[in-house]
Amino acid sequence: MRPKSTSRGHVFFVLFKISFITVLIGLIAAAALLVYLYGTSLPMADTDRNSHILDSEGEVIATFSAGGKSATPVPLNAISRHVIDATLAVEDRKFYSHPGFDFKGVARAVLVNLENWKMTQGASTLTQQLARNLYLSHERTWTRKAKEAFYTAQLEMKYSKDEILEMYLNEIYYGHGAYGIESAAQMYFGKSADKLNLAESALLAGIPKGPTYYSPYNHMKNAKNRQKIVLDSMVETGSITAAEAAKAYEQILPLKPESERRTVEAAPYFRDYIRSLAIEKLGIDEAMLEHGGLSIYTTLDMRMQQAAEQAVSKGLKGSSGLETALISMDPRTGYIKAMVGGKNYVENQYNHVLATTRQPGSAFKPIMYLTALDSGEMTSLSMFESRPTLFRYDDDRKTYQPRNFGDKYLGEIDMRRAIAASDNIYAVSTILKIGTEQVISMAHKLGITSSLDPVPSLALGASPVSPFEMAAAYSVIGGGGVQVQPTAILRITDAAGRIIYEAPKPTGKQIVQPAATYVLTRLMEGVFEEGGTGDRVADLMKRPVAGKSGTTDTDAWMVGFTPELTTAVWVGYDKGKSITVTDGRRAAPIFAEFTEKALENVPPKIFPIPEGVVSAYIDPNSGKLATADCPSQRLEVFIKGTEPKEACTGHGDSPKTEMLQEDGSKANTQDEKKSWWADFKRWWME
Repeated sequence: MRPKSTSRGHVFFVLFKISFITVLIGLIAAAALLVYLYGTSLPMADTDRNSHILDSEGEVIATFSAGGKSATPVPLNAISRHVIDATLAVEDRKFYSHPGFDFKGVARAVLVNLENWKMTQGASTLTQQLARNLYLSHERTWTRKAKEAFYTAQLEMKYSKDEILEMYLNEIYYGHGAYGIESAAQMYFGKSADKLNLAESALLAGIPKGPTYYSPYNHMKNAKNRQKIVLDSMVETGSITAAEAAKAYEQILPLKPESERRTVEAAPYFRDYIRSLAIEKLGIDEAMLEHGGLSIYTTLDMRMQQAAEQAVSKGLKGSSGLETALISMDPRTGYIKAMVGGKNYVENQYNHVLATTRQPGSAFKPIMYLTALDSGEMTSLSMFESRPTLFRYDDDRKTYQPRNFGDKYLGEIDMRRAIAASDNIYAVSTILKIGTEQVISMAHKLGITSSLDPVPSLALGASPVSPFEMAAAYSVIGGGGVQVQPTAILRITDAAGRIIYEAPKPTGKQIVQPAATYVLTRLMEGVFEEGGTGDRVADLMKRPVAGKSGTTDTDAWMVGFTPELTTAVWVGYDKGKSITVTDGRRAAPIFAEFTEKALENVPPKIFPIPEGVVSAYIDPNSGKLATADCPSQRLEVFIKGTEPKEACTGHGDSPKTEMLQEDGSKANTQDEKKSWWADFKRWWME
């Protein structure tokens, strides 16, 4: 019989052997798991699956994702040190020393969860939070927790601590649609993340714990209480002193007013427009758009977009409830360069650029005058009497009696004066002369798809159209009668870089004779000259520009173009509220400010003279060719063959020699040379 001590020693040896083997197997399994995790790629993050919108320079300007999630990523060195210290102090003090897990915290949480037999408590490190935000849902299950542990280990293996911290600060949610610290800094304080001070940083660092509960917009008291907790934590970690914490807590926070709070994503209305184009026009599946990793290359010029947003912000300053729309495109290519669909996207996501319920008023008149010029039925010298008039139409069965603004009537005037002064009597006389159906046909050719009523008030813009349609129509005028399809998407590539859509190269279709559009352009330039409705913004314009204003009881417009850019601006209210006189004067300055800023690096250019145009000096009073004896003379352009042939005899009978200049290329007398030079200098700014 063996001694008990020997038997007991044998048992201990067996237990030690089993334990050793178990530990060894565990270590081998752990090592194998680590090797496996290190060699296995992390899944694609939600942000990597999102589709991106790129501007004309190939820079990402917006993203698509379920729920509209978007962020503005910045490198760690572009984030205030106060933000970093505050985040680490309140979220994960041991971040730079632990391997991704707080084992004491995990053990404590496991005991609590086992006791309750459900997931009621967590002990997430900053890396674990990042893993959950990037790759997992927020459900509380053991399976999700296991996956989170695996992804956390992989993040720690594959990235440095600084890289993980940078990803975290660019991913975390700060409430009100702001993902990432840069978005939060811009939304709450209107500044970049590297400019945040201690008080601001502590406030923002406390929000992710409960983005709604700790939002300073929703619950300022809760936000301040949370800020104090963050500041106290920073004192405990030694990153600030108690005195600094107290001073920061007492500081008044310069929060942006909620009315001025804007989306941090660039060109949000344009983003929504691209989304609708991709789904409705190109047939791209919504799920693919949100999580297919697509790259959508667009025509948007971010410099012009910023100019548009600045012009709108300045133009609507001090207004309440007033909305706006601005759409700008290149008439040579049809490329959309800027789009602002409203005053504030956070408050109102409706894109007014596409609104087909707004009356263009007098901004519609150039379409009618183009019809008259192109048909040859009228010229710039065609005369009508501007006086109170009762018009009869529909075989004299109906009447229409328009009025001029302020009841101002100019007597007998020609088309140039009528356009500059926006005379309504002349406009209605014109549409009754050439016919409403011809005008509607021209409007549809120019790109207006809205229904137009064949009544005399059509001349005054009574039929609603969208700013988008107006910009497209004016682009044909500015483009010499050539219609180019408006384009926003150039191409789309999938996650592998393969092209799945590519827009055809811009090809124009000549739908109106170039001479007619040039004559109209010269007439529309008069809007910005003395006596024109755009005269008050003439000092802002440093280049040749043609356009037309429009005002109704509820809408104010300015639509115009340079050789490089066509822009439509609308201002009004959403609920049918009438605009004031002050409101009605906001569209023109927005147009002028935007046009000059957008083209500040482009030298001024005169409008090119096409073939089929002749010019002549005329006597403004008689509408006949001017003679050397005429005291007043004006250089006017005509479609070749429509110019006056009879010389003025009211001031003598000595005709001026070489009065006609074909294509603007001849000027044989000294007087003509001087006049041409003066005309040229008028447009070519020093």
